[in-house]
Amino acid sequence: MRIQPSKNIQQLPLGVFNQLLRAKRRVMESGKPVIDLSVGSPDLPPPREVMEEIRKWSMDGSKYGYTLEAIPSFNGKVAAFYEERYGVRLNPRDEVLQLIGSQDGLAHLAMTVIDPGDVVLVPDPGYPIYEASVRIAGGVPYPMPLEEENGFLPRLEAIPEAVLGRAKMMLLNYPGNPVTAMADRAFFEELVRFAKKHEILIAHDFTYSELVFDGRRAVSFLSVPGAKEVGVEFNSFSKTFNMAGCRIGYVVGHPEVLQALGRLMSHTQYGIFYPIQKAAEAALDTGDAFIRRQVETYQARRDALVERLAAGGWEVAKPPATMYVWAKIPEGWSSESFVFRVLEETGVVLTPGRAFGEKGEGYVRITLVQPEDRLKEAADRIGRFLEGR
Repeated sequence: MRIQPSKNIQQLPLGVFNQLLRAKRRVMESGKPVIDLSVGSPDLPPPREVMEEIRKWSMDGSKYGYTLEAIPSFNGKVAAFYEERYGVRLNPRDEVLQLIGSQDGLAHLAMTVIDPGDVVLVPDPGYPIYEASVRIAGGVPYPMPLEEENGFLPRLEAIPEAVLGRAKMMLLNYPGNPVTAMADRAFFEELVRFAKKHEILIAHDFTYSELVFDGRRAVSFLSVPGAKEVGVEFNSFSKTFNMAGCRIGYVVGHPEVLQALGRLMSHTQYGIFYPIQKAAEAALDTGDAFIRRQVETYQARRDALVERLAAGGWEVAKPPATMYVWAKIPEGWSSESFVFRVLEETGVVLTPGRAFGEKGEGYVRITLVQPEDRLKEAADRIGRFLEGR
């Protein structure tokens, strides 16, 4: 019997990272050494306190059952962290919701708040789950171009009134992935006014809130007056605390949205392993020192890579934040042809910008999840590739 996937699933292409993985395996089988700068999975360890908590609680045989939801102290820890880091006061009872990673929450948000045919405004380029989650839920994604000349911010005034009349939600991400841009308070203030006028829910992905360079600080969308009335903000332990494999995150903000998302989760999951929850609490308690070291490491990697690429003839902009470089590729290439040729000839794995949307064409995303010497080696290989063209 032949099984036909649903129409919503048929709309989805195979994820780009799966395609890159297959191509990478072919290159590795040929004997060429590979440097993978495609997937944004941190290569650094979490704080020692995190590992100690996992070790300690994993030895407690009574902690292997379902947790169902956050342990009682978790929401309070998140609220304290948010007030200290971003000046945002949260009610732990109804303005914090634990997630099995921020991507899990983002994937389910569309199912929670939109009906088939509703329009959702998504960034282009943007993280793939934004558009995919809308399509899976039967919604209609409307791309908002993020262009370099506008600081990779959407032009809200350019969205047609006919679209706004059907739009129910907008997804945004600053500091961004893949574009690495940051939004300032003035933009978020404009966004709150816009959301209230058009009755659009704002979902802000704040995953890279702490990977910000050159002495800057990221602005939480929820720190703007009125933001909690129109939106929610997602955050993660994966990037700030190198806990990507632990699969734990949270969403904060509008209580009714969190209540609805929690209702969906009550039917689809049984909570997060107790030792992981305790480890996440320990991470929130670690203070500034770990985060400062993390930022210094990534900033040094950024500088090493960008400067070495420039020495090889490829001038790219230094990102102000995140663990990525969003690089404009040399003329004469599509982003996919550039990436797969670089992989075949040099063994360096990049991500084509087109994988993040139509406006990502002409760019590639490069991750900073390798030590400085490996990043320099990757830059040297790419430089030799470009020199030979």
